[in-house]
Order: sequence, then C-alpha cells, then structure tokens
Amino acid sequence: MDDINDLVSMTIIANSGDARSFAFQALEQAKAGNFEEAEKLLAKSEVSANLAHKAQTELLFKEASGEKQDINVLLIHSQDHLMTSMLASELIKEIILLYKSK
Repeated sequence: MDDINDLVSMTIIANSGDARSFAFQALEQAKAGNFEEAEKLLAKSEVSANLAHKAQTELLFKEASGEKQDINVLLIHSQDHLMTSMLASELIKEIILLYKSK
C-alpha cells in the first residue's frame, strides 16, 4: 500500500473514531435528559462519519476503476473501525429514541 492509501486509511480511522466518540457523548447527554445537546452531538457524529465514509469511497472507486488495492493490517483496521462506529451510531440513535419516549 502506498503512502496515499495509508493516509486514506488513517483518515478513516480518525474520523470514524470521532464519529463513535460523539455518538457515545450524545448517549450520555440523552441519559441525563439533555436531548438538545444529544442531537447536536449526533450531528457532529454524522459529519465525522461522512468524512470517514468519503475516504473509504475513494478506495472503492480506485478498486472499481481497476487500480488494485493492496490489503494490509492498517486498511483492515480502518474498515473494522468504520463498521463498528457505524453500528454503534445506529444503535445509539435507537437508544436515544427510547430515552425520549420515557
């Protein structure tokens, strides 16, 4: 993997980590009944998730255009990080809805 793809992998890791952190902060705010703050944090989470997804899409477009992508531990880690943060965000949104319905 070249330096550009390493940078893309790190971009995915950093932004998906931010997305996950903001989502968990939103959950904490919802637990405390601060739903307006929770929504702001979910919006920040979404921005970070979109940045991570955009970086992932760059790799997918390269592969689709015939540019073979080498797979290394950094790339695998970035994909794992993105998928777990996406799952956490989806579940946290549902949990927040449950808190709101109390």
